[in-house]
Amino acid sequence: MPPDSLAYKEIFGYKTHGFRRAACVAGHILSCGVLLLVFYWKPAWDVWANCVPCDLEEADVVLLRTTDEFHIYSRKKVTWISLSSLNDTSPDSPVVADESSLLNKVIRKPEMKVRCIQVQKIRYAWDLSANRFQKVGVLEESHTCAEIHAKFGSGLPHKEQDVRKLICGPNTIDVEITPVWKLLIKEVLNPFYIFQLFSICLWLAEDYVEYSVAIVLMSVLSVALTVYDLRKQSVKLHRLVESHNSVPVKVYRRQAGVQEMESRHLVPGDLLALAGGRAMLPCDAILVSGVCIVNEGMLTGESIPVTKTCLPRDDNGQLPWRSSCADDYRRHVLFCGTEVVQAKGDSKEAAKAVVLRTGFNTAKGELVRSILYPKPMNFRLYRDAVRFLLCLIGVAAIGMIYAVCVFTLSGEEAGEVVKKALDTITIAVPPALPAALTTGIIYTQRRLKRKKIFCISPQRINVCGQLNLICFDKTGTLTEDGLDLWGLVLAKGKSFQNVSSFSSKSPLPWGPACGAMVSCHSLVLLDGKIQGDPLDLKMFEATHWEIEDPKDDGGKDGELAHAVIVRPGPKAGHVPTGGVAILRQFPFSSALQRMSVVAQEFGGGRHVFMKGAPETVARFCHPDSVPPSFPSELQLYTCRGFRVIGLAHKTLPAGMPAAPLPREEVESNLTFLGFLVMENRLKRDTRPVLEELTAARIRSVMVTGDNIQTAITVARDAGMILPGSKVILVEASTQVGHPLASVTWKLLEERKGHSHNGPKAGLEGGPLSGVGSGHYHFCMSGSSYEVVTQSFGHLLPKLLLNGTVFARMSPAQKASLVQEFQKMDYFVGMCGDGANDCGALKMAHAGISLSEQEASVASPFTSKTPSVECVPELIRQGRAALVTSFCMFKYMALYSMIQYLGILLLYWQLNTFGNYQFLFQDLAITTLIGMTMSLNGAYPKLVPYRPATRLTSPPLLLSVVLNILFTLAVQLCGFALVQQQPWYSRANMLSACSPGNTSQVPSPGSASLSQGLSSTGNGTDTGREEEESSYRSYENTTVWLLSTINCLLVAVVFSKGKPFRQPMYKNYVFVLVLALQLGVCLFFLFASLDGLYARMELVCTPLAWRISLLGMLLVTFGASFIAEEAVIENRALWRLLKRSVGYQSASSYQRLRRALEKDSAWPPLGKTDFSESVALPLGACREAYSNPVFESHEEPRSGLHP
Repeated sequence: MPPDSLAYKEIFGYKTHGFRRAACVAGHILSCGVLLLVFYWKPAWDVWANCVPCDLEEADVVLLRTTDEFHIYSRKKVTWISLSSLNDTSPDSPVVADESSLLNKVIRKPEMKVRCIQVQKIRYAWDLSANRFQKVGVLEESHTCAEIHAKFGSGLPHKEQDVRKLICGPNTIDVEITPVWKLLIKEVLNPFYIFQLFSICLWLAEDYVEYSVAIVLMSVLSVALTVYDLRKQSVKLHRLVESHNSVPVKVYRRQAGVQEMESRHLVPGDLLALAGGRAMLPCDAILVSGVCIVNEGMLTGESIPVTKTCLPRDDNGQLPWRSSCADDYRRHVLFCGTEVVQAKGDSKEAAKAVVLRTGFNTAKGELVRSILYPKPMNFRLYRDAVRFLLCLIGVAAIGMIYAVCVFTLSGEEAGEVVKKALDTITIAVPPALPAALTTGIIYTQRRLKRKKIFCISPQRINVCGQLNLICFDKTGTLTEDGLDLWGLVLAKGKSFQNVSSFSSKSPLPWGPACGAMVSCHSLVLLDGKIQGDPLDLKMFEATHWEIEDPKDDGGKDGELAHAVIVRPGPKAGHVPTGGVAILRQFPFSSALQRMSVVAQEFGGGRHVFMKGAPETVARFCHPDSVPPSFPSELQLYTCRGFRVIGLAHKTLPAGMPAAPLPREEVESNLTFLGFLVMENRLKRDTRPVLEELTAARIRSVMVTGDNIQTAITVARDAGMILPGSKVILVEASTQVGHPLASVTWKLLEERKGHSHNGPKAGLEGGPLSGVGSGHYHFCMSGSSYEVVTQSFGHLLPKLLLNGTVFARMSPAQKASLVQEFQKMDYFVGMCGDGANDCGALKMAHAGISLSEQEASVASPFTSKTPSVECVPELIRQGRAALVTSFCMFKYMALYSMIQYLGILLLYWQLNTFGNYQFLFQDLAITTLIGMTMSLNGAYPKLVPYRPATRLTSPPLLLSVVLNILFTLAVQLCGFALVQQQPWYSRANMLSACSPGNTSQVPSPGSASLSQGLSSTGNGTDTGREEEESSYRSYENTTVWLLSTINCLLVAVVFSKGKPFRQPMYKNYVFVLVLALQLGVCLFFLFASLDGLYARMELVCTPLAWRISLLGMLLVTFGASFIAEEAVIENRALWRLLKRSVGYQSASSYQRLRRALEKDSAWPPLGKTDFSESVALPLGACREAYSNPVFESHEEPRSGLHP
């Protein structure tokens, strides 16, 4: 199965077996539903138990498995779609007129049925000729431009529309509001709640009612909050898409004219009529006639108008339409969820568009699916948590065997033995652990919300604590969103003229450069306001021209029907023309890095104007028009951080029509005009943030679509490239007709000079020496990155290890770069404004969007403040949350072990804790600590190291083991020493405080307790019967007091503060809770109140023994605290131990760094290397995990392969 917006890549066929099915049903009944529950958790087991393997062609059930590290299985049932309702369909004739159509290949005749499966909302039908499942709901990609116009340019016949509707399904993005009962059942069937249900049943059988009720109430509250949150998200997502399903549209029907219908009835191939005012696109469609202006804010994160042009009619060598438009096919596609702001058709007709994709196959559908089916997180903490629980279960199993042996040998009843044995499981495995961990994440979410950072993926918060590399977009993220025009540098002959500054009040003189500025843009006039790209807007405003309102066009015909008219304004000065009509546009795209227009000067000639990246524009110009000093002049401005736009033009022959001209002809033999220089300032907080990240040893990488030298200068100014560091430019390319790719390494050195306008930083080739390890930075463009990826795969990790600036990167290349960093074991964060970063934001471990547009809904984190300050804040909170999780794991483990060891000691005497003793420890101590220990905020300073990432790391394991040993020691001492006391008696629980015992001074209140116990009922005999029926003993009292207070002391020791969290004393609620709990425990220790002791099943002991217990606890606390601070948290000690045993990090990037430090030939400066083999397409040499993102439209794959 291909990764076209699916994580699944492997599919296996199975056929239901009658006997196996009957055996499984019997197993469900005999196991009282336990087997059914196991199959619910493990769908693969369900399929293996009920079915037998078979070919996909015969399968009625398929099993899907991801090929990532998770190997997640999913079970899907094969269904049939009947076409028998189409009465006039002959089994012998093609159902669809186009015999090569996929729809004809998926229909089984003569039954007129279609086999299909539905995976993550996408329908796949069985292709009888190819023997595989193929995605339906999309128009076949094999059509050429001419075929699309010929086959679908007149609309579909009614019969074919019905067939397509049945096979492809309705054009809806249905996100049902999940009923509460479904959410409730799904949540309750979680293994954790099943374990809690088991524990509650066991406790109720032992009359442990109070804590059972408390756990029930806590579980009900937890389930209710979770269900409420899920329901809220479901409603929110439903409202986001509900309007999509009922948009009124007009459709052309072949031989029937225009029909009105609801958008849910649209099918791929339908011909839409686009006319009238603003409208939302209910599907993806190819524009085949006219021009549209759309707002793609939902898709890109930027609410700026984008011009869409119609698909050309030429075949371009019979290539599929996407291949023939390979430069930028998106300029012809209207995406679902975007808003059509303006649509103009040919002559007086409406604009027309052929439906390309429907339902969840569309751009908006994929956005919704990326939310419904997020990429699984591969984080060690969660894997280690499972191992941690399995270890506790293993410990519990040992306790079960011990309990069975002890109670069986003592002659206890079988039922009592089973209950005592099962008790060890509920004691060793803390049922409150998941709730405590969830509480910590909730507190962190609230802290982030107060900082105006919103999170839709809470499990990623802990991952943020491990981030060690952050990718930043440049424009709008590191620099200000807006640009200021700085000057115009015109080319004349073999040189450049002086800068024409825009700061002067004199208007720009008319000429080709002015013509390019007034016409080469995608601006539109909407509601009386000029709207469009900020760069275009600044450029156009500088000319003082105006855009004519399209409502005042007076019904123009011909080429002027779609034209945008611009006229000089009052401040434009003397202009020899009355205006300019923009007849045709080839819009700007990140992939092409240019745009061009055909414009008609009123009363003058017809011109072509181009603007874009200077290097790109120069390639389309006649070489004689480009001054020889072009590279140095461009370098002069880019090295000062300016954004430079190249301008070019040519004059077309008189009377040449604009519409039929192919882009290749329009953009040829241009004359280079010069540079438009724009200033893009750093945001005020950019440099301090990057300095903070650098001080914390967190790498910063720039990933931008801007010029590479501009990006390098901004990186220097921002502090990404520190003073004294070397910059190595990596240029890789392939030549036409040459089988090998080449890569060149050039050292760039910064030098200070003076230009006509202040200091100048030039870049020139430097010496081959003096480049120290870690003191150099690689920089490359998107085209070089792609060549390296395809032809120099062995060099890519080495380049990424010190790669700092990646310029001219397309959206797909940004996502690929993030993925490559992840393969090197980096924890990658991505911060962007959402414009072209959606794929990278979703691919990163932590994507942080600075845009609130709909496209950023699927980004895990969104900052309402468009500032990079959110990045260190998120890392701080992530580190605090991660340390809190470890604290909770350690505390819950120790709490369980403290209680577990105490119980096993008491089992030796056939004793245990009483219900109220359990209740006090479980509810009053552990539950309150679990709810308040996580309240510590993040420490304000980022330290230059990260918290541990694994529960199995040596310091954490040693901490747990040492504290378990301390606990075992203190409880064994208490258990053994109490039996050596002269007042100790197993038969008489009053011997320690009775008046006749003169070996110890009785404690206050002991006399009243003795009298109260001996005078109840029928005297002493009744008191003794009550004692025998309870768990009261000197061992019980000693062990319970030691274990209870020890739980508090462990909480103090494990409540970490610096360097990742605020100190414990700043967690006022936690300190107050601890103080109250300690006060109550000391009251239990020293206050001999007969009623209280009777209720808690404690016995009176002499004051000296109580002081001894307190002394034991203080010694244990001291040992634990010293061990934690002097050993566990001693980084210098652990570094020394690592060096002594030769330990080195196993991370891929660290291993590579160590290898390169020993390689004297790296980096290979001043040379050119050639590849050893012919370059392959990116998809052919690398296959990686794919998940729903918009970029999935860029490389369509439609089949499901076995």
